[in-house]
Amino acid sequence: METVKQEVNNLLTRLPDDCSLEDVQYHLYVLQKIERGLQDAQEGRVYTQEDVEKRMAKWLGK
Repeated sequence: METVKQEVNNLLTRLPDDCSLEDVQYHLYVLQKIERGLQDAQEGRVYTQEDVEKRMAKWLGK
C-alpha cells in the first residue's frame, strides 16, 4: 500500500509539466473520491441497481 505522499508523487509524475494548480487539485479530488468509494464498497456501504431505481423514482417521475 502506498503512502499518501507516494500517491501524490505518482500523480505529479503522470501530469504534464504545464499543468495548472487547478489541474493538480482536481486530480487529487478525483483520487480521494475513488479511494472513498472503494472503502465504502469494502465496508458494504453500497446500493443495488434496484435500490437506486427505487430511490430515484421520485426524482425521475416514474
